[in-house]
Amino acid sequence: MNKKNKKFISEWVIPIIVAIIVAVLINKFLIFNAYIPSESMVPTINKDDRLFISRIHNSKSVKRGDILLFKSEELEETLIKRVIGLPGDSITIDKGVVIINGEILEEDYVENNEFNYDGEFTVPIGKYFFLGDNRSNSKDSRFWINPYINFEDIEGKALIRVYPFKDFGKLQNKTNL
Repeated sequence: MNKKNKKFISEWVIPIIVAIIVAVLINKFLIFNAYIPSESMVPTINKDDRLFISRIHNSKSVKRGDILLFKSEELEETLIKRVIGLPGDSITIDKGVVIINGEILEEDYVENNEFNYDGEFTVPIGKYFFLGDNRSNSKDSRFWINPYINFEDIEGKALIRVYPFKDFGKLQNKTNL
């Protein structure tokens, strides 16, 4: 191999290969992007938004109010919803008002809650209960045959909206309880 080819390989080929490997590792273990195909999280997340999702590797890092991406085996699709119920929680929904362990959950991120749903749930250990912010237009735990999601099915936490660019910024991952 001549000197010109060695220089080309060391200056171009090797850095490109290293960059590809680093990108794959970041995507596999740290952060990935997601496209939002529905309106179930409006007004927090809109249809067609693009988000950066942080991978979650520890169940202790999941907090009430986190917006998580997870696989639903029942629906055979990947969904994005807000964690409402943690393992061991007792949840009552009375005419759309969410009560967790006897305390009313203040949800300033919910704007469309015209659906007067009533139900009671007890979240099993190792599982989570999810609701969409757009309660009147969300296929969420209230309606599933098995309303709970295993920690192993959680793919990551929504951190930042990256598209549309005018709405770029950190997402509201919190509740008032």
